[in-house]
Amino acid sequence: MERLQKILSQAGIASRRAAEQLMLDGRVTVNGTAATELGTKADPAKDDIRVDGRRIKLPEHHRYILLNKPRGYVTTRSDPQRRPTVIDLLRGVKEYVYPVGRLDFDSEGLLLLTNDGDLAARLTHPSHGVPRVYEARVLGVPDAHDLDRLERGVTIDRRRTQLADVKLIGPSLLLVTIREGRNRQVRKMCETIGHPVTELKRVAIGPLRDARLKVGHWRELLPEEVERLRKAAALTHHKRRSVQL
Repeated sequence: MERLQKILSQAGIASRRAAEQLMLDGRVTVNGTAATELGTKADPAKDDIRVDGRRIKLPEHHRYILLNKPRGYVTTRSDPQRRPTVIDLLRGVKEYVYPVGRLDFDSEGLLLLTNDGDLAARLTHPSHGVPRVYEARVLGVPDAHDLDRLERGVTIDRRRTQLADVKLIGPSLLLVTIREGRNRQVRKMCETIGHPVTELKRVAIGPLRDARLKVGHWRELLPEEVERLRKAAALTHHKRRSVQL
């Protein structure tokens, strides 16, 4: 018997957090009964588990897809506003995969999609501190004091950001490494110091990077890349690590 949200995550339906919301919304049933209690357990081999009336099953094999997301796409499987989603770019992918983490509509760069719920949960949970690296072009030129503020942490949405690595690598171009996945975090951090972002691109997810992957294209991860991701997700945030590009 496993917790229902873990089963849904393993089935590639959604992250565990999103699966909990599906349950709270009454969209998940077990043997015909709505499962709204987050502590509900089930046996995926024996129980009839459904989301929106569709029976779920654990994937026969996992897929790990690296996409170079263009601007103008939302990082979700579907969008109520009918905007293009990253799933629209995955032609030929029949498995039910979902994005790991966020990359906002106006940003581009590397995005991982998978149906491996366990790995997705570890990569997105802040306790594991898997670094994400961004190139951020900003208005103006931040000085040393601005960079120090970003590294030490700034307050956004009434909460202070964790330690970050920030370098000025060109005129108005920052290389920012963060280890938490808050909504539009890099943009809000730069706004706080008075240098709003004009262009944002994610260039690394933990050990993953691929400068040759064209915008709008995707590829399967190599087995050794998946293994490196698993090792990165097993590390804790207590050790401050820099990602070398």
